[in-house]
Amino acid sequence: MTSNSTSFRPTQKLLWAALCAVALAGCGSNVKLDDKNVPVESRTGTGTGSDSNASGAAQSQVTPVDLTKNGGAGVFAGTGKVVYFDFDSYTVRDDARPVIDANAKVLAANKTAKLAVEGHTDERGGREYNLSLGQKRAEAVVRALTLAGATDGQLEPTSFGKERPAVSGSDEAAYAKNRRVELVTR
Repeated sequence: MTSNSTSFRPTQKLLWAALCAVALAGCGSNVKLDDKNVPVESRTGTGTGSDSNASGAAQSQVTPVDLTKNGGAGVFAGTGKVVYFDFDSYTVRDDARPVIDANAKVLAANKTAKLAVEGHTDERGGREYNLSLGQKRAEAVVRALTLAGATDGQLEPTSFGKERPAVSGSDEAAYAKNRRVELVTR
């Protein structure tokens, strides 16, 4: 076989096609269903190693933090959690700048902090269209957060379309509250 030959045997073509099909099947969804690589820490208060005294009881000098305060917001306490959008738009409005900047600042200071960026729409339009619009809104907020200092690994954009309205109603006031992206602490 010469060095400039690029032809494949039939079995190689079949193997290549199967590998491509498997790779493409794994790319079918942007929704992370299960992350088995998340570290788990013990909250029992027992320790092993240098922080244990002679009797085996743990002597921790770390002050416990109640992450359930402020609605589970933890380090995000005091930051806004909702970015609103105009009708049929996924452009981040200027009035969202304080929310974006505050959350990006927290993420930049706490590299282990993570946010789910959940896109929502009002009830108008079809299900598929609204899921797509909600995803574009979530991705637009992710871009704004990364430009302001967060990293992609800290953000997970998802879309709920019109499936989870913030308020019920079929008037412009309700629609305006439902066209949003929510930043949810993970």
